[in-house]
Amino acid sequence: MPITPSVPQRLLARIQLAIPKNPQLQELFRDITTYIEESSAVLQLQPNGQQPASKKRKLDGAEDGAIEDADSISDISFTIPQRKKLKLSLGRTSIRGSNPISNETEFGLAWSKVEHCVCLPVPEKAQPQYNFCFFPREGSDDEQILFTVPGGNVKGAAIHSDVSFDPHESYKDVVIRIINKRLKKKVLEPNEKEFVSKVAQAHRKGEKAVHVKAFRGSKDGFLFFLSNGIVWGFKKPLEFFPFHAITSISYTSVLQRTFNLNIAIQNADDEAKEIEFSMIDQADFAGIDAYVKRHDLQDASMAEQRRAKKINVNGVKKKEDGVEGDGEEDGEGELQKAAREAEEMDDEDEEEDENFDPGSEGESEGSGSSSEEEGDDQRMGQDGRDLVDEELGSEREEVSE
Repeated sequence: MPITPSVPQRLLARIQLAIPKNPQLQELFRDITTYIEESSAVLQLQPNGQQPASKKRKLDGAEDGAIEDADSISDISFTIPQRKKLKLSLGRTSIRGSNPISNETEFGLAWSKVEHCVCLPVPEKAQPQYNFCFFPREGSDDEQILFTVPGGNVKGAAIHSDVSFDPHESYKDVVIRIINKRLKKKVLEPNEKEFVSKVAQAHRKGEKAVHVKAFRGSKDGFLFFLSNGIVWGFKKPLEFFPFHAITSISYTSVLQRTFNLNIAIQNADDEAKEIEFSMIDQADFAGIDAYVKRHDLQDASMAEQRRAKKINVNGVKKKEDGVEGDGEEDGEGELQKAAREAEEMDDEDEEEDENFDPGSEGESEGSGSSSEEEGDDQRMGQDGRDLVDEELGSEREEVSE
């Protein structure tokens, strides 16, 4: 069986040169070409020459196959639903992750099913990066999408779009403009007027952080406080809590250095649940509490199942002259009170350690002698007589006899 002409000409030429030098490889080459031909025949049996349905994701409301009028950006790092580098295709009806070689769609989401699109800075990175998060409508079976773009400019980037941009413009801004052209909603971003963390950023010193680090169960992540909701990322699944779905926000386990944030939500099916985010730095309590109050989110800290006192970290007290005090006594916040009590306990422990005298143990042990002396005094009468000896004198004589 000869090597079939279906093999590309350049590859066929290399095979023909290799066979005279290694005749034993001729049979191998024949088997390889036969396998390729049979595989191609199987693919041709599929409708429109596409891959089997089990290997290709269908997108309701989105065009199938290649997107002819799509804006595209090559070498984009996706994390959800797949962790790989793909070509980002932004078509007329959907956003897709496409194979950069075959242009086949790996996954996608119809624009009509996108509830929220959020652009967030990636924390704890030496170089700035931004995550674009796409949240499907509630109740949809569609998967979330998350991809990352660098924080530098777009100079040298493989961007194909009719959206005009300057090579020195930031990568993030260009991508946002392209998405806004397709999506009927604006891409959401954090705003320093909404929330800024008080915790210093070790990776990029001097830069303000718009997130707090927290734990949801055993998984660590980050909370972002936006103008219309709260985002949790960046591990699957992402969470977006819009204001209209939040029924209450409360604080628990308020300690000297950390506290827990509890978000109670109610979905479209009127199902209520509460999600706890723990180990949040105490330094960010005031900023989060101000955010909750500014947006009139219900503070459930007064609920009976939570606690009797409302947490008021910025509590103030009016002095007699009408000037605001520092929030002590009646105006003291619960968090401040907990911190103060913890500090007082620490101070007491330190004082006990400083006042500790190793010799005091010996004195304590010697205190038994004073008790014995008191017993001897009670045994002797006021006139110096031994009362016990007098009472038992006759008995002692009989025993001695």
